[in-house]
Amino acid sequence: MLHRRTVGDVMTEEVVTLRPSTPFQEVVGLLDVNDIVAAPVVDDDGALVGVVSASDVLRHETGMPDPQGQDGNDEGAWGKARAQTAGALMSSPAFTARSDWTIPQAARELRRRHVKQLPVVGDDGHLTGIISRSDLLDAFIRSDVEIRGEVEQDVLGGILGLDEDAVAVEVRDGVITLRGQVPEPRLVPVVVGLCQGIDGVIAVEAHLAAARVG
Repeated sequence: MLHRRTVGDVMTEEVVTLRPSTPFQEVVGLLDVNDIVAAPVVDDDGALVGVVSASDVLRHETGMPDPQGQDGNDEGAWGKARAQTAGALMSSPAFTARSDWTIPQAARELRRRHVKQLPVVGDDGHLTGIISRSDLLDAFIRSDVEIRGEVEQDVLGGILGLDEDAVAVEVRDGVITLRGQVPEPRLVPVVVGLCQGIDGVIAVEAHLAAARVG
């Protein structure tokens, strides 16, 4: 069976975290030194309680609830503008992801929430990693060798049970070219569909024929 990569496969497990009591200047320093745009805030047990983003920091620096310096009537936003700790600065509850989510599912959530990354939590609410837009992009940037190996081992050999020399596989810049024979004509679209479902594949060019019987 094909292995579709999940959030757990591509997320960053070593996460820079903050505590609710982390002072504002330390928050800024950690974001800057680690070149990140947001950091999860966790309690003493490792449970996620919120997220501090660069936008939150900008609200504080401008002294306004809106990063662009526009006035507003949201008391919560004004509170962030006056915050002295990560707990007062953070957005809570935080939008999160699960490690068993598919890559497209995580991408849709990032887009829907208009954020650049999502903390990944387990069933107990504890932080297990973080997934960013760049992590999702990396999932689709795979070497031709990796793709070819998945086609040969998982699709042709594992799922279809074809002989090793039945179909020749070439992969160049994510484009798969298949040449050879399959037992039945109906298997041609099946092979193509399975190959198109592999992460990192751009296109599939199939030059396949049904093997003659007798």
